[in-house]
Amino acid sequence: MFQELTKRLDATMKKLAGQDRLTEENVKEALREVRLALLEADVNYGVAKKLVANIRTKALGADVLGSLTPAQQVVKIVNDELVALLGGQAAELNLEADKGIATVMVMGLQGSGKTTFCGKLAKRLVKEGRKPMLVAADIYRPAAIDQLQVIAGSIDVPVHSDLERKNAAQIVKLGLRRAKDNKCDVLIVDTAGRLHIDETLMNELKAIDKIVPMGEKLLVLDAMTGQEAVNIASEFADQVGFDGAVLTKMDGDARGGAALSVLEVTGRPVKLVGVGEKMDDLEVFHPDRMASRILGMGDVLTLIEQAEEKMDLDEAENMAARFASGQFNLEDFQGQIKQMKKLGPLKGVLKMLPGMNNDMLDKANVDDSQFAKVEAIINSMTFGERRKPDIINGSRRKRIARGSGTTVSQVNKLLKQYRDMRRMMNQINSAGGIQEFGAKVLGGQ
Repeated sequence: MFQELTKRLDATMKKLAGQDRLTEENVKEALREVRLALLEADVNYGVAKKLVANIRTKALGADVLGSLTPAQQVVKIVNDELVALLGGQAAELNLEADKGIATVMVMGLQGSGKTTFCGKLAKRLVKEGRKPMLVAADIYRPAAIDQLQVIAGSIDVPVHSDLERKNAAQIVKLGLRRAKDNKCDVLIVDTAGRLHIDETLMNELKAIDKIVPMGEKLLVLDAMTGQEAVNIASEFADQVGFDGAVLTKMDGDARGGAALSVLEVTGRPVKLVGVGEKMDDLEVFHPDRMASRILGMGDVLTLIEQAEEKMDLDEAENMAARFASGQFNLEDFQGQIKQMKKLGPLKGVLKMLPGMNNDMLDKANVDDSQFAKVEAIINSMTFGERRKPDIINGSRRKRIARGSGTTVSQVNKLLKQYRDMRRMMNQINSAGGIQEFGAKVLGGQ
């Protein structure tokens, strides 16, 4: 997501930074590139025009043109305007309970990912200490009901469904009653979708909202549909109304225009984003972090949050202690790989690091399949070889290569990487720890 937009904006800002001084002419030229980049990213034309106009007004101010670092000032202005366009700050879900139960209605067209999102939201709420119940209110597609039941079972959340009734509003009403009986505190309603917006769909959503007033109405949009997602959002806003948008498939190759356009066009913020297929792959939409990603400045805060949530911190601390004491072996190396895999695709993790642009990632040739090869090689070793890699001689290397389906050169490469890591570890320890080692490196010693 945003890959091409990030690349174009990065090139434009570098060109601007290469100027001896900023003038009205080169700022305007740079902003033409920014506008083209936004339009190519499928951002709504009116939104792109307004954003560029705001940037131009501020970038041509006397305080910027007279600054010692004018290009950096322009980058800051672009960042600030992107943050404002995306909503300024994260928008929270309204889960205030009416009579003990908060109600959430999930809407959207068929194929947008509504049902999967319901499961992700339910799992997230369970982690927060809530007790949700799912309601299957799609009376047209039995497969949707089956899917919701399977998802509910996988995350151990109750679900209310009724194959006999053909009135979605009544099903939701009975679901609310059952949720109260089960002492649940959040009701998540998975509504029917259509291939396109029609009067029947809208009337059904209105009927549900009338019989069970919804505290939070979320519109799920497929980010891969680009500008069409914004058109869909506009229709829902006009006919039914919604409180916030959810963008799914944000980990895909879509151009990202929907995320930049929804708030400006509909007045409703993006609240959550789906970033993968697993039930844990749901993130709060943080405008400042998203703007930082778009400008290629990383997203360290989200990376830290993911590490805290998905990684085994006790295991990480034990590994750090072994690293510091010089006891790091190939079993620990394998443990590191397993921890890293919990964070998702390596390319996605690296993108969150400041300064890690797309060109660097392309040159690095990051390939997650290499993890599988490394694990296969280590799994083909004996316990003694993993714990004392120095005993691995030529014949052992051949045996390990045969057992792992790799080549001797690949085994040699892994052992070299391990030795390099050990060497660095010893240098750090002999320098008095990571802080002292860092100080010496920075000091040129």
